[in-house]
Amino acid sequence: MQLVSVNIGQERAIQGAKENGKTGIYKLPVTTPVQVTRLGLESDAICDTENHGGVDQALYLYGAVDYAWWSECLQQNILPGTFGENLTLSDMESTDYLVGDRFHVGTVILEVTGPRIPCITLARRMEDNTFVKQFLDAERPGVYCRVIQEGTVQVGDSVTYERHTGATISVLEALRNFVSPDFSEPTLRRFLAAPIAMRYRTYLEDQLREKHGKEP
Repeated sequence: MQLVSVNIGQERAIQGAKENGKTGIYKLPVTTPVQVTRLGLESDAICDTENHGGVDQALYLYGAVDYAWWSECLQQNILPGTFGENLTLSDMESTDYLVGDRFHVGTVILEVTGPRIPCITLARRMEDNTFVKQFLDAERPGVYCRVIQEGTVQVGDSVTYERHTGATISVLEALRNFVSPDFSEPTLRRFLAAPIAMRYRTYLEDQLREKHGKEP
């Protein structure tokens, strides 16, 4: 696997999306080395900090295989960075992965924390108000990652994939549970045993207390 695009977004105005009217989803490829910190790519804009960014959503990864599928589906060439991902990887199909899987990219180590859940900003980026549903139905969400080891990345870096061997859930299962929630105690506890993002963990812990009267 190889890093085929590194994408950085600058803050810009967007109409009909989030209340602040600003976004960093319009990302452009860069060819120079980019520093990766625990909060993501250096100089990459994150405007909606309530729902995006932070240590558990530091980087968003998408695959060239998924982009090829979208290009055929939409009958147009969908270029790397279109969906707002930071890193585009060759041979990556996002639903193949588990929460806790790791990618070694350049000198950086990333760990999968969950799928991307689309919002109205993506629909406005695609100039299609139905695109959120289409994106969910396609089940090609890409993955959010936390940074385990900081460093630098650059287009052309080789990418090594490491399968998580502990308790976990699949990225596809997490996506489907968002679309059709299952708050049974066994499901909640299985999800909480995985190294999921803290925002999601807090939400599931609240569901466990509210629906079952039990502590995580």
